[in-house]
Amino acid sequence: MSYLAPQEFVTKMVDAGEAKIMMSTKDTLIRAYMAGAILALAAAFAVTVTVNTGNPLIGALLFPVGFCMLYLLGFDLLTGVFTLCPLALLDRRPGCDVKGLLRNWGLVFCGNFAGALTVALFMAIIFTTGFTHAPDAVGQKIGHIGEGRTLGYAAAGFGGMLTLFIRAVMCNWMVSTGVVAAMMSTSVSGKVIAMWMPILVFFYLGFEHSIVNMFLFPSGIFLGGQFTWTDYFLYNEIPTVIGNLVGGLTFVGATLYSTHYGSKKARAAAGPVSPLSAQPAE
Repeated sequence: MSYLAPQEFVTKMVDAGEAKIMMSTKDTLIRAYMAGAILALAAAFAVTVTVNTGNPLIGALLFPVGFCMLYLLGFDLLTGVFTLCPLALLDRRPGCDVKGLLRNWGLVFCGNFAGALTVALFMAIIFTTGFTHAPDAVGQKIGHIGEGRTLGYAAAGFGGMLTLFIRAVMCNWMVSTGVVAAMMSTSVSGKVIAMWMPILVFFYLGFEHSIVNMFLFPSGIFLGGQFTWTDYFLYNEIPTVIGNLVGGLTFVGATLYSTHYGSKKARAAAGPVSPLSAQPAE
């Protein structure tokens, strides 16, 4: 598996954050679009497997295939840049400032949303045979997911919103752990194994992922779900984005940075990072 020590992969995290902030607008949007599209396909795949087998665990076991594909191709999810980019500011990397950070986050959000929305429309066409028939079993399932995780939270009031926020925090704790875990290895097999475990945990436990929801909820609306775009943004997407930011930055990025990278002594102990480890970070 070619395991890297914590000081080495945390250095890669900071380097990745710097690279993403400095990336051109074109590259940022393309990579974000493709990441959103691939993750949306993985979500459609997992829901289809769950409906056809009646076993949510099988769907959760297979969902990480999408995450692994987009990571290995060097594409970017909002959940990942929430965790990595602030580290470049903490390390005071030249050219990395709050303006650049917010620019990256905004572009990645737009790219992820566009990619996921494209797949949502494509899958809605498939589930309804070009909108000529009622949604099939998978389409009906997606519609009910959207209703329960917007209007369901809203009906519970503060408790519902708190639950949504905590689920979003826990989601990016696991997802960003997957991002970091992939940096622990220099081999494709090692990266895939390391990523698979925390992604499986987040999906099976039903945590709230802002990009997965960019597919599920628009799909639900296209398929006749009984909720609106306003319901989706107010009672899911916006709180989920905030929770994902908090979870990834506090429980993964800042903690690893503070304990494995926060001192010159720790960085010196890491030594030079092998060129083989310089892989793109999700």
